[in-house]
Amino acid sequence: MIELPRTQALRCFITVAREGTVSRAAAMLKLTQPAVSLQLKALEESTGLQLFNRTPAGFTLTEAGAALLPLAHRAVAAASDFKAMADSLNEAQRGTLRVGTILDPEFTRLGPFVRSLAMSSQRTEVFLRHGVSDDVLAQIGRGELDVGYYVDATPQDQLAHHSFTERTIADGRYQLAPLLCYDYRVIAPIAWRDRVMGKGWAELAELPWLATPPHSGHRRLLDDIFRPLGALPKRIGYTDQEEAMIDFVESGLCLSLARDNVLAPRMARPHQFVVADKVKLTCDLSFASLAARRQEPVIAHAFASVRAVWNIKPAIAGAGPTRTRKVAKNVLNRARTCQAGTAGCCLWKTAPVEDDARRRRRDSATSQLRTNQWWLAPSELPASCRNKPY
Repeated sequence: MIELPRTQALRCFITVAREGTVSRAAAMLKLTQPAVSLQLKALEESTGLQLFNRTPAGFTLTEAGAALLPLAHRAVAAASDFKAMADSLNEAQRGTLRVGTILDPEFTRLGPFVRSLAMSSQRTEVFLRHGVSDDVLAQIGRGELDVGYYVDATPQDQLAHHSFTERTIADGRYQLAPLLCYDYRVIAPIAWRDRVMGKGWAELAELPWLATPPHSGHRRLLDDIFRPLGALPKRIGYTDQEEAMIDFVESGLCLSLARDNVLAPRMARPHQFVVADKVKLTCDLSFASLAARRQEPVIAHAFASVRAVWNIKPAIAGAGPTRTRKVAKNVLNRARTCQAGTAGCCLWKTAPVEDDARRRRRDSATSQLRTNQWWLAPSELPASCRNKPY
């Protein structure tokens, strides 16, 4: 015999021996009668033995067939055990990943990330837990989460040219893979224009600020700025929802931070807040894990998947200059003093990277926002500046 018989041929042999006819065996195996006959013929040819006596009443085992039948049973059982063990090992290799999420799913591209894990060959099972940045990082440190999203200030040496290479924080304890560099703006009630325009952080610290959760990125970012300046600012109100933060500010009570991409649609319609022109916070949205676990297969796969979702290629040493800083779409990315010389007239420019579909949606709501054009809500312009062709 040149090679071992196929499992299907052994099943046909066992079933015909039990049923006594090819027709009944074919029905049991859900095969055609010619298919069963061919399997038996191939088995007899491969062994060089006649396994059945063919009679008008049906099939009976020969002496050789009777001797081989118990071995055929054991071979088929062994093949079944082999498949069951392989399936079990394959299931054990299916990774589970506990992910800490922050902000809104659209901003973090959470849906495409989870989908990419579920559809990959590893078929990672994902468990999500929503929270705020510092809580997510703490849970990663305690082993309650495997990975998570995290917001921190962009390092000073990365502000001009952001390479998006991985970095560590907390004395090397955590590994961060930056995904997006974006800006937080300071917004104030519209009646406070003179109190915020042209003012720096030290002057803004004297005004009341909206309170956010103690472990949120908002709170940490502002505390890191204000603490070196002296006492922290007075905080009033409390919310952990970004849209509600803008509503608080419009009520005339306090200042707040706001993401540029959250501000853009609000500024495209009538609003009751102004954006401070002299200060901003440039931040990284990053994907984080414990540095000691970064190369674990499931975590390494998660990092590769999230980078692919954000179209970020791994940095290669000696591959040329670092990439220019990547910013969020629809970023309000610079301020300019009104050329008419009117004090407090501040015009903003939208990022030129806005895609056509997003721009059409913006323009359908208002003609106020135009890519590559300086703009401001007419109600915010001093009378001497209105209707000027900026």
